[in-house]
Amino acid sequence: MDEVIQVTQWLSSITPRKKAKLFFFTTHADAPSPMVGSNDVDTHEETQLPLATTVALHNFKNIDEFLKKKVNTFSCYNVIENEITKTDYEYLRFYSACKYLDVVPPFLDLEKISAIQNKFEMTDEERDYRLLLDSADLVLEKVCDSLKPAGVSQMWTALRKDRNLIRGVKTIDIIGFFVDPNPTGIKECLFFFIVRFLQKADKINRVNTNRLERLIAQCDESSSCEEGKTIDFIIDSLRFYPTELYPFGFCLIMCVIEGRDGAMQEIEKTMEISRHLGMITHTEKNPTKETIELVKKELMKPKYQFYSSFTCWFMSHGDSNPMVLADGETIEREWFLTSFPDISTFQLKPKVFFMVSCRGANKFSLKGDEFEGQSGTRDYYDIGSALIRNRMLDITDSVRDISYVQPMMDTLVAYSIILDHLSGRANTHGSIYVDRACVLMSENISRGRSLTEILEHLSQDLHEILQETMDEDRIVYKQACHYDSFFRKTLKLPYTRHPKEDVHSAPQ
Repeated sequence: MDEVIQVTQWLSSITPRKKAKLFFFTTHADAPSPMVGSNDVDTHEETQLPLATTVALHNFKNIDEFLKKKVNTFSCYNVIENEITKTDYEYLRFYSACKYLDVVPPFLDLEKISAIQNKFEMTDEERDYRLLLDSADLVLEKVCDSLKPAGVSQMWTALRKDRNLIRGVKTIDIIGFFVDPNPTGIKECLFFFIVRFLQKADKINRVNTNRLERLIAQCDESSSCEEGKTIDFIIDSLRFYPTELYPFGFCLIMCVIEGRDGAMQEIEKTMEISRHLGMITHTEKNPTKETIELVKKELMKPKYQFYSSFTCWFMSHGDSNPMVLADGETIEREWFLTSFPDISTFQLKPKVFFMVSCRGANKFSLKGDEFEGQSGTRDYYDIGSALIRNRMLDITDSVRDISYVQPMMDTLVAYSIILDHLSGRANTHGSIYVDRACVLMSENISRGRSLTEILEHLSQDLHEILQETMDEDRIVYKQACHYDSFFRKTLKLPYTRHPKEDVHSAPQ
């Protein structure tokens, strides 16, 4: 059959709603750069004009033409060995979106997909189409599905009132002030136009969604939300780190085995819970400085940009700052923690570090220590509330910026012990902290708990356990863990995901 006829038949089989979603997923806002074949031309027209004309004319002709052009480009594309091009990314994004929406063209060359995945050095686990989907776009799709056409129309009206933001934007004028979003697929096109417009204007990204939340907050709940949804529910969904579908993220496990009884148990537990959470996992036993540098270099490879999060377990002996490696060399804990978050592939994504090692030799002994509680008598609430009301700043958009991000942002560091103290372990099972952390995470999957909630529970649980030193003094002591958070959103534990199990149900 002629390819033109095949493409026409394929497009005619796709519903307007799915066409809008396929266009949205394919025109992903955060495409990696620089790339071979990328000329850095402003893609404003390509990503926004088809949506604008579709909304204005109630006609999907331009979106159809865009999708035809993509299919023709991929049909003629020759996969070049070694070089990763812009078309490689686009091909993978297009394929994953089609797979997710259950509209894969029967004529799509899957061998080219495999060849591109080879260029990215993807393992068998990483060839799951769900890895290639952008989790932030999936969250935005759910927000769109939760809104009625009237709700998106109200968002549009609110956006049009911000004259400083829309001044001189031709596509805004194409759509006009009053919009009828009721025809099938038009609501989606208008919502996705608003999202892409705010992204291109540097007003929102996968972490900073305040501007979009403010538009939604201006909607009338009774007319704007689908049944069972509320404005608060929709806005809350934007306040979590986007980690939709499989995999939940990439997990790196580094464990010094030499001189650490129970270390293999630590590896087994962390591997098990990581896989149970739906992470793709890599383990480094007895890491050295050279190993760490090689791992950092590996994580800079383009394929890691597809991951939604990064988790690292580092287990070794240590002191207040240095951590002891397998060859007896030491590294500064601070150096380790600041070097990984700066890796570009995981920018604007949650990065979690579990640092399991002693940070000194002190123990919180239960014998001979007396602690006196201190109480404050000053009424901070009475003093503070009036001051806050009278001195609140009017923070305008002109003094906000989301373009520059401090490297440690979106990072959480969980320590097995407070500074200058001993981190307890059992001879046969290894770190007690690792054991309890894995148990609590396993117990709370599918309960909608956030990682920080689990860590707070872990702090309580661990501090109840009586431990005893293995030396002749047999001192009974307690362990206190803690975490430092630079998170800007909440990181929820995922529901159980199994890599070999297809959890996909096609959206409508």
